[in-house]
Amino acid sequence: MSSTTTAVNPVLRVAPAAPAVAAAYFRASLVFHADVSDVAAALAAGGDPGFVVLDSRSTESWDQGHLPGAVHLPTALIPEQAGQLLDKSVPVVTYCWGPGCNGATRAALALAELGYQVKEMLGGFEYWAREGLAYETWKGRERRPADLLTAPVATEDCGC
Repeated sequence: MSSTTTAVNPVLRVAPAAPAVAAAYFRASLVFHADVSDVAAALAAGGDPGFVVLDSRSTESWDQGHLPGAVHLPTALIPEQAGQLLDKSVPVVTYCWGPGCNGATRAALALAELGYQVKEMLGGFEYWAREGLAYETWKGRERRPADLLTAPVATEDCGC
């Protein structure tokens, strides 16, 4: 008598969540996160976007490049200075270097603990620059060509 074992691939080794559970999880994710493209589109639309963007990195990092119009407030200074720079009635979108850095998460936590509505911008400054969006440095405004692995060619709409 032979025994056969059906191997389950690594993707399905842990079964997907039920649709209602998955919907709740992904809805919650959107409550906490915004992506670079959506932030850029909201800022480019003109007028008040309804939120402020906060760069939580060091002064040296800020000088190297930051989003136009962002507020600079390093995470360590949030408890002391947030009240002077931010209005609690205006949501804050935090960012740091990029996906390999959790500085924006720490900044978002510090702000939430102070009573601010907050989201984290996925991809951070890295993906802002990689998508070919303009940024400011201590020398002035700069822009790099879009990385074809992160931004669509010949259109600003990625279809997401």
